[in-house]
Amino acid sequence: MGRARLSLVLCLAFMVSAMAVVAKEDRINKTTPGLFWSTGKEEAELFRKSDAEETVALNGNDELDGGFSSLDGMLQWAIGHSDPAKLKETAQTVQRLSPDELKRRQVEIKELMERLKMPSDAELMKIAIDDLNNSSISLEDRLRALEELLILVEPIDNANDLEKLGGLAAVIRQLDNVEPDVRKLAAWVLGKACQNNPVVQKQILDRGTLTTLMKMVRSDSVEEAIKALYAVSAVVRNNLNAQEIFYAEAGDLMLKDVLSNPTFDIRLRRKCIFLVGDLAEGQLESADKPELPFFSDNSFLKAVVNLTLSDDLDLQEKALVAIKNLLQLRTTEGLIFKDICALDEALERMRLQLQQLMEDENQKDYAQDVEILRREVEMVFLKKLDRGMQVPT
Repeated sequence: MGRARLSLVLCLAFMVSAMAVVAKEDRINKTTPGLFWSTGKEEAELFRKSDAEETVALNGNDELDGGFSSLDGMLQWAIGHSDPAKLKETAQTVQRLSPDELKRRQVEIKELMERLKMPSDAELMKIAIDDLNNSSISLEDRLRALEELLILVEPIDNANDLEKLGGLAAVIRQLDNVEPDVRKLAAWVLGKACQNNPVVQKQILDRGTLTTLMKMVRSDSVEEAIKALYAVSAVVRNNLNAQEIFYAEAGDLMLKDVLSNPTFDIRLRRKCIFLVGDLAEGQLESADKPELPFFSDNSFLKAVVNLTLSDDLDLQEKALVAIKNLLQLRTTEGLIFKDICALDEALERMRLQLQQLMEDENQKDYAQDVEILRREVEMVFLKKLDRGMQVPT
């Protein structure tokens, strides 16, 4: 690692290691902010959360409590919980150390880590996976195991190890659990593991799990539906094979249903239109590949344009991004956007709405940014319309 990186490692390790030693020696039931990998077995050897913190964790808080899974985990926690000025001062002090002193400090930290017997990420993943495979485990510990995996699979190497450790199958089985919170977390873990990761994307596709996740998007549990759509988006992103399966499984109807129904949770609709924009952008980047058929479906395009009528500015912005990408596809027609979708009228309504919002000091900056995007969409639309109306000679 570079000297600057090493300095940061050393100064943070000094700070956190001292706290870790105190926690290890005291063995008291106080909670320490950070990451603590508690499991359903060997509970006597691990710290436990307080009732209040368990409630927070079950409600989706990504921050768990106790020790650290690895040096990287320790550093991530320390950066988030350190005073920037003191951290900078400590880093500068460490940077003044000679190479021999830095090497000696490294050895000291390594020895300290060994004394603390901090398990590797793979060991922690195996413990969590064993818990998921334990049919007699409590709901609380099953949720905790999934929460641990959610953080552990974020590094791509750990995500790739999930299948090797038997964890992918264990997590996928949780999608059939009777508890919606378990299903929600399982979908979240899968989405996190396969995000920008072709290896895990393929593993999920090979198991036929994309279809299950798509069905979960229609769940009565809003949180489950949102995480399922997050996972679907992660699986199909930049993956043409996944996109073909998505279309074959009527993914376009799923999208259109969510987009055209205002009774769906606004967060789900935002994620849905974001997925549309992302899929269209992917098609633009693969110009030599056939475009997904539903991108030229009139009713689908109208459902997308109608989102500009929403009162939610974030949803409108995401709709504009999607429309801009859709307009640039080969298979879409400017006249369809005008005559069927009434895009020209929608853009004019947005212009007037944004003018009013710009008079509000609290929304002025955001409204100006959206107006810039609206103008870009209008320009692309007019160019597309002009090309479509030209008579070939």
